Amino acid sequence: MSDAYEAIVYDLDGTLVELDVDWGQVRQEVAAILEARGVDTDGATLWDLFDRARAAEEHPAVEQRVAEFEREGARTSRRLPLAAELPREEATGVVSLNAESACRIALEVHGLDSAVDVLVGRDTVDESKPHPQPLRAALASLDASPDRSLFVGDSASDAETARRAGVDFQSVSDRLD
Repeated sequence: MSDAYEAIVYDLDGTLVELDVDWGQVRQEVAAILEARGVDTDGATLWDLFDRARAAEEHPAVEQRVAEFEREGARTSRRLPLAAELPREEATGVVSLNAESACRIALEVHGLDSAVDVLVGRDTVDESKPHPQPLRAALASLDASPDRSLFVGDSASDAETARRAGVDFQSVSDRLD
């Protein structure tokens, strides 16, 4: 095991694989679900719509529809170069804003499932990134301390998640240099 870290946790989409999802279409369909129930969607991002769905108690319908897109996109996803790092000596996890079921499909499609010790998706715990709960849950399952762990991701949200959880962060772009 590396002296530097006892666990390395990766984001999934944009880090290990690229899900084949048209996020604009997903946003349009989620907006249509909410608009049909009288929820204002003007100017809202997909993640804003998730919040509005929770507030309007429409979250299950939205979650189900988004997860359908993600599962389909996982089946036709593209493996990214960083996936070549797996398997690792360190305990390895994945924390994603995607549904856990979609993450499992993507990992299986690319033969990465046996290299990942723990998976935390958007629907695995109560909170989503950038809240630290998903990353903390993964580390707890890996029996790893935050100060001896690394989170690798591709977004400002991933960096914020790591900061809030007290975990070192490395961007995919830095890792591939």
